[in-house]
Amino acid sequence: MLRGLRKASSNWLGKVIMAAVVTFLVISFVVWGIGDIFRGFGVSTVATIGNSEITVEQFRQFYNDRLQQYGRQLGRPITADQARAAGLDRQILSTLIAEAVLDERARQLGLGISDAEVVRQVMQDPTFRGANGQFDQTRFAYLIRQAGYTEQRFISEQRRISLRRQLAGAIGGDVKAPQAMAEALTRYENEARFIDYVVLDAAKAGDIPAPTQEQLQAYYDQRKFLFRAPEFRKLLLLTLSPEEIARTAEVSDDDAKKAFEARASRYTTPEKRQLQQISFPTIEEAQAAHEKLAGGLSFEALAAERNVAPTDLDLGLVAKAEMLDPAIAAAAFGLPDGGVSAPVKGRFTTAIVRVGKIEPGHATPFAEVAPQIKKDLALERAKATLAELRDKVEDELAGGQRLDEIGQKLKLPVQIIAAVDRSGRAPDGQAVTLPKDIDVLGPAFASQVGIENEAVTLPGGGYVWYEVDSVTPSRERPFDEVKDRVAERWRNDEIATRLTAKATEIADKLKGGAWLAEVAATDGLKVESAPGLGRRSGGPLPPEVIAQVFKTPKDGVGTAIGTSPTERIVFRVTDVKPPPFDAEADVTKKLLDQLRNAYSDDVMAQYVGQLQSDLKVKINQAALAQAVGRGSADQP
Repeated sequence: MLRGLRKASSNWLGKVIMAAVVTFLVISFVVWGIGDIFRGFGVSTVATIGNSEITVEQFRQFYNDRLQQYGRQLGRPITADQARAAGLDRQILSTLIAEAVLDERARQLGLGISDAEVVRQVMQDPTFRGANGQFDQTRFAYLIRQAGYTEQRFISEQRRISLRRQLAGAIGGDVKAPQAMAEALTRYENEARFIDYVVLDAAKAGDIPAPTQEQLQAYYDQRKFLFRAPEFRKLLLLTLSPEEIARTAEVSDDDAKKAFEARASRYTTPEKRQLQQISFPTIEEAQAAHEKLAGGLSFEALAAERNVAPTDLDLGLVAKAEMLDPAIAAAAFGLPDGGVSAPVKGRFTTAIVRVGKIEPGHATPFAEVAPQIKKDLALERAKATLAELRDKVEDELAGGQRLDEIGQKLKLPVQIIAAVDRSGRAPDGQAVTLPKDIDVLGPAFASQVGIENEAVTLPGGGYVWYEVDSVTPSRERPFDEVKDRVAERWRNDEIATRLTAKATEIADKLKGGAWLAEVAATDGLKVESAPGLGRRSGGPLPPEVIAQVFKTPKDGVGTAIGTSPTERIVFRVTDVKPPPFDAEADVTKKLLDQLRNAYSDDVMAQYVGQLQSDLKVKINQAALAQAVGRGSADQP
């Protein structure tokens, strides 16, 4: 669980919202923010955590945001009933409570973090980097605004997140994984086994007399379900994607040139400066320090005098746009090489800045980026066209038009699948070409003929509309229609039965002390060897055989189905070699890190559970039901 905390905190959006439906654990918590839930107790409170509370309105807003996000990930909306059936209401509440107890504990301990450090962490977040890989102030402002944050509120949120990370590191950061566990896992994953084996194929079953009509009829009567024709559906699919539209779009040189000029910052490496900064709580202290510098005190000596840590002193080699504070940025980039600024009052701190080396900027010529600009413009226009076409398709559907009629009217291609079953195969058994990366058959087989369905969203943007034109119900095929298939299956079953008996006979002889080579020679079989088999890589042998091999001790004998139902393998395990264990090897260190994370997760889960008990967390079931739109009668 601690690993989840650290991983989530590496992305700002993950700190604010939940990143996946399936990441909930027994005690579900993460190091990402919930924002402004700590106010006075209200009349309708979902949960109380010490002196804090989560109100109905706050939980409802957070809950609805999460459902919308999950719906976008799944490509279809999640209904309130589906969310409750999946337990999302309680899982989300568990997350909020876990965050709240960590925040409450941080306040009790008096933990804090400076504005300068919070700003530094934000500026290093890759989410806010522009096309040149550097911090982009415009992108930062846009993204936090889209998430509903002001700049001050976002900085405050990041402070809470950092404090949670401090707690997580203090509680589970020094947990060590036992080496014995690493050794056991290394052996399990990398143990090698050696076997000698023989393969019994269909030829070893001997002659199989042709079945009589009565035998086949009886076999069919007992297994009619095996020969049923599946349900087939005729489908109409209308697919819109930006990539397809962009392929036919043409972008002129003039348009590309205008885009290049409008986006010049993307194709320019900005000037960068090596900066050092000393922060002060007041302008008066900063002015006094500046006077010392003017009197001959070195910048390093001033930093040492004020106990400024090296990580807080050195801002690194940065561009002007990477600096979060415009006032300090303007001052720093107005200085000559080696220059020291006067005190600058910024948004979050007052500072004195010194410039080290200066790296000049560089502009990429238009000719080098023109092809990519045209491709990007075509895709942008395609996305705009996509939205317009989507609306037109939806309007036509609302008017009662069929997909094939819509395609003809709007000049859009419509795929007509004459017949497909639930497995995606046509009546002849061949796979049907379907849209990639989405499930369209599931919804189509849950729909009815002539019903208007919601479009399935493509992962990369775009839509697939589907319509069931007709249904051919599953039916029982008469014996005469499947007679050949019945005969084939009857024969294969007979072969399998004989081979199973033969394999058991050989295995019994080997268990009784006979040599495999001797038994093989008697039956006309070839003895083969498979050295160094691993659990994950069986070479020529199928996984089912490998699984049996690793269940069999050294010198033990086993049997398994081979590469087909009409093949059997008899084997003897001749040797078992555990892997060497090197505690200093990179792979071992990586494994120990993974184990340490797992143990840290467990420790942190116990810590959060204890905090919930100490803070006397209480949940108002009626308020929770109200927040998610569930009547009191639905409460568990």
